[in-house]
Amino acid sequence: MTPPRSSIPTPAEYAGGLPAFERLTDHFYGKVRNDPVLAPVFAEMGADHPKHVAAFLTQCFGGGATYSREGSENEALREMVGKHLGRHLTEAQRRRWVTLLMDSADEVGLPIDPEFRSAFAAKIEWGTRIAVMNSGLDENPVGPNDHIPRFGWGSVEGPFDAVGSICSFPVKDEKIVP
Repeated sequence: MTPPRSSIPTPAEYAGGLPAFERLTDHFYGKVRNDPVLAPVFAEMGADHPKHVAAFLTQCFGGGATYSREGSENEALREMVGKHLGRHLTEAQRRRWVTLLMDSADEVGLPIDPEFRSAFAAKIEWGTRIAVMNSGLDENPVGPNDHIPRFGWGSVEGPFDAVGSICSFPVKDEKIVP
């Protein structure tokens, strides 16, 4: 029997919330700085970049408005996507990013059960592929009704051409700040 919805934690809650994702991204970007494939991509990375990525991941996994805060999710998404435009990321860079992040998830002790890792891996694969797609664009594809994507324990809505077409779906049990 499936427990009532309210007793099932979000993936973010299950992983340990924002602090767990901050440990992940701090560790991960420490590796990125010394990686021959990724260091050039992140050479201009600000000191706060790992915390921004942690907040984005936490919000995507249902941990509340950790990235957009009280502001517009649409503006937050537009800003984040804008950072990828024109960067022309390669498949080799994407794959290396995924590999280092998954290794980092193991090393910082994110949950290892199949359910969490399946949800985590799906979001990371999806997000990195969207980042590569958007990195080849010159104009921001985020539409006026788009919001930060959400990943739960297993639902995919797609396929999509760019991030702008993926984030306008309704979100259950959550208020979106337009």
